[in-house]
Amino acid sequence: MPDTHLVTNQVTPLLDYNPASSPVLMEALIREGGGWGVDEVTELGAISGSATAQRWGDLADRNRPVLHTHDRYGHRIDEIEYDPAYHELMRTAIAHGLHAAPWADDRPGAHVVRAAKMGVWTPEPGHVCPISMTYAVVPALRHNPDLAAVYEPLLTSREYDPDLRVPTGKVGITAGMSMTEKQGGSDVRAGTTQAVPNADGSYTLTGHKWFTSAANSDVFLVLAQAPGGLSCFFLPRVLPDGSRNRMFIQRLKNKLGNHANASSEIEYDGAIAWLVGDEGRGVATIIEMVNLTRLDCTLGSATSMRQGLTRAIHHTQHRKAFGAYLIDQPLMRNVIADLAVEAEAATIVAMRMAGATDAATRGDERETLLRRIGLAASKYWVCKRATPHAGEAMECLGGNGYAEDSGMPRLYREAPLMGIWEGSGNVSALDTLRAMATRPECVEVLFDELATTAGQDARLDARTDALRSSLADLAGIEYRARKVAEDISLALQGSLLVRYGHPAVTEAFLATRMAGDWGGAFGTLPAGLDLAPIIERALVKG
Repeated sequence: MPDTHLVTNQVTPLLDYNPASSPVLMEALIREGGGWGVDEVTELGAISGSATAQRWGDLADRNRPVLHTHDRYGHRIDEIEYDPAYHELMRTAIAHGLHAAPWADDRPGAHVVRAAKMGVWTPEPGHVCPISMTYAVVPALRHNPDLAAVYEPLLTSREYDPDLRVPTGKVGITAGMSMTEKQGGSDVRAGTTQAVPNADGSYTLTGHKWFTSAANSDVFLVLAQAPGGLSCFFLPRVLPDGSRNRMFIQRLKNKLGNHANASSEIEYDGAIAWLVGDEGRGVATIIEMVNLTRLDCTLGSATSMRQGLTRAIHHTQHRKAFGAYLIDQPLMRNVIADLAVEAEAATIVAMRMAGATDAATRGDERETLLRRIGLAASKYWVCKRATPHAGEAMECLGGNGYAEDSGMPRLYREAPLMGIWEGSGNVSALDTLRAMATRPECVEVLFDELATTAGQDARLDARTDALRSSLADLAGIEYRARKVAEDISLALQGSLLVRYGHPAVTEAFLATRMAGDWGGAFGTLPAGLDLAPIIERALVKG
C-alpha cells in the first residue's frame, strides 16, 4: 500500500535567526546615539531567535501562572506559581539590561540601546510587562530620594531573584504599578483607595485595584487618596520586618492573550506604604513613568509588526503554490512589501521617540517637548496599526497561520494589547491634545522637526501644511482628536523616512500614506513602485 503521508511543500520552522538583522532597527539604533550597543543588541537577538528561547516562550505562554492564595494549612500567602521557563525569560532579559539598567548607565544612548534590545527580544511578550514597569518606576521613585537611594540600585541590578522576601535582602528586584480601579479605568483620579498617615511617616492603604499586572513584583507604586488628595505611594510586598504586607491577590485576570503575565485584582486591607512625592501630586509624580511605559507600548507594536513580517516572509520564501514560490508571485509581493513599509515606518518613529527619551533624561528641553507630543501621537497610531498588520501577516500563512503551533494566533492575540495598556486609543489621542494645551511650545518644536524636510517632497509638504491648519483650528478638536494624533504620527513617519529611510520604502510610504494612492487593506500598493529592495530588507537572515 502506498504511503499517503508524504510531507512536501511544508515550511521548515523559523529557528536560529537573529531579529537584530533588521536594517531599519539597527540603522535607527546607530542614528539615535546607540551605536556602541550594536554588539549587545546582536548578542541578545541571537539568543532571542534560538530554539531554546522560543521554547521558553511557548512554555511560559502555555502554562499560565497559578495563584495560591493560601498554603496547605490555611495561612494567607498570595503567591503566584510560574512555569520555570518564565523565570528563564526574566533572568535573560534582566541580565541583558532590558529592565531599569539604563538608569545606572551614564553613557548617551543608553535608553536607545535598551529600546533596540526590546525590539529584538521576541520569545514571549507577557514577561516583558514587569520588565517595562521596572524600567518606568525609577524616575517616579526619585521623588522620594531616601527611597530611591535604597531601592534604585536593586531595581537596576542585572540579577534576577524571584524569591518572595524582604526587598533589601535580595540581589535584585522588580516593580509593578497598581493604579486602576474598577469604577475609573483610565480615569485614575476617580480612585477611592484611601491612604491614612501613620505616626512613623508611613501610610495605611485600604482599597481595591482592578488591574495590577505582574502581581509577583517585589514593590509597587500605588495611587491612593491621602488627606491632601490623590498621591503616589511605594508599597513592598514584604515589609522590612519580614512580614507579608496586607496586599491580597483576589484573582488573576483571564485575558485574551498575554497569558504569561499575572494580571490581577488586588485588595489592600491595611497595607503599609510610603509617600512618593507630595500629597495631592500623585498624577504629576507618575507622569514620567507613564511616558516610559507608553514608549514601550510603541516599541512593542513596532516589534510585533517586524515579527509578523518575518514569519510571513519566511513562509512565502519556502512555500510554493500554483507552480511558484509565494514570494515570487506579484500579489503576494504587494502584500509583503506593504507590511514591510508599515513595519519600517513604525520602527523609525518608535526609535526616534526612544532617542528623544534618552535626550530628555539628560535635560534636553527641545527633545522633551518633541517627545511630549510625538510619543502621545505615536503611541496612538503605531499601536492602532499592529492588529490589522498581525491579521494580514497571519493570512500570508493561510490555514497554517491560523493553527496555534505557527505562533501567529499568539501574535494576533497580543497585537491589540499595546493599544489598550497605558491609555487606550481615546486616552492617547486626548493626551496629544493635552500636550498642545499644557505645553503649547511642543507644537512649535513638532513643526520645527518637520521643517527639516520641507521642500524635499510635495506630498509630505502638503500633509504638513494640512496638519498645521488642523492644529490651528480648535473648533471641535476634541471630536477630531484621533485624526489629529494619526496625522501627527504619519507626518513624523514621513519626515523621518525622507531623511533616513531607504528610497524605495520612502517612496512607497509617501505614495500611499501621504498621497492616498492606496486601498483599504494591505497589499494595495500602486503599480510602478520598486518592491525588490523593500522585500530584500525584510528577508529573514541569520
